[in-house]
Amino acid sequence: MRLLILGGSWFVGSALIAAAADAGHELTVFNRGRSVDTYPTGVEHFRGDWESEADVFHLASLGPWDAVIDVAGVIPSLVKRCARALAPVADRYVFMSTISAYRDWPYKAVDESSPLWEADPDYDPGTRSWDPDAYGPLKVGCELAVAREFGADRALVLRPHVVLGPREYVGRLPWWLARVERGGRVIVPAPDRSIQPVDVRDLAAFALDRAEARDVGVYNVAAPPGRDIFSGLLDACREVTGGDVESVWVEEQWLIDQGVTQWTELPLWRALPTAWSMATNRAESSRVSMPTAPRDCGGYVGVVAGWRPRSEP
Repeated sequence: MRLLILGGSWFVGSALIAAAADAGHELTVFNRGRSVDTYPTGVEHFRGDWESEADVFHLASLGPWDAVIDVAGVIPSLVKRCARALAPVADRYVFMSTISAYRDWPYKAVDESSPLWEADPDYDPGTRSWDPDAYGPLKVGCELAVAREFGADRALVLRPHVVLGPREYVGRLPWWLARVERGGRVIVPAPDRSIQPVDVRDLAAFALDRAEARDVGVYNVAAPPGRDIFSGLLDACREVTGGDVESVWVEEQWLIDQGVTQWTELPLWRALPTAWSMATNRAESSRVSMPTAPRDCGGYVGVVAGWRPRSEP
């Protein structure tokens, strides 16, 4: 296939480029080039900016492509302009959205039919600063923009849960790895809580598989519900880092009473079982080339395998 990847210089995009290059696809990557300047052999890198209409239309002149895979779009008006320019020269548009698109998450379990935030495909917030409360509605606006410009029969939307693995920059997995490596007593909540993070390499493999299949529609992408638990993640961190830790399991209400900020001060912890209740039936029933079993023993060792202790180069 001939693929165009929008973004692609960091976390999800980096994994996607590696998977597509390994599969022998012809790749064009469009981004500002601020994070990565080198790509696998044969990858065409077009340096440009979403904010520049001239850059976007010059990009379109480089087509055609079998599929566009957008891992970076977050401003609906910019995604609309890009999708409009590319619609005549690309067969499919694959948009990487988020579980935050669901209005009721994390307070209710969600599937692909769950209500979304109200959104406007023409909207521009006028700022490019990060706003976690606006992120979900903005992504929904992008989804609407893609559907309007490409049509439902040419658009694929992926809504992943928390994505972990090599080159993760939010700091969730690195926080736990660094804490476990340091050793000592570690406060850990809800050891038996089911969690559903998805390995970035599996997300990339799934996106590529669905693009190759010329698929359309919406998929939730996460680990299967009930397969993995919080304590398994900590066990994998201990195995990979060699940290000598004593896990101290504490009541969630006690953490709340102490004012511990959920999801940030203890990453991946939320005192809501529904936060990890994302239905993945549709993705699991699709024919995919990605592995259906965990990548390594316990499920998480493969996810954290990119970690290197600070004492090593």
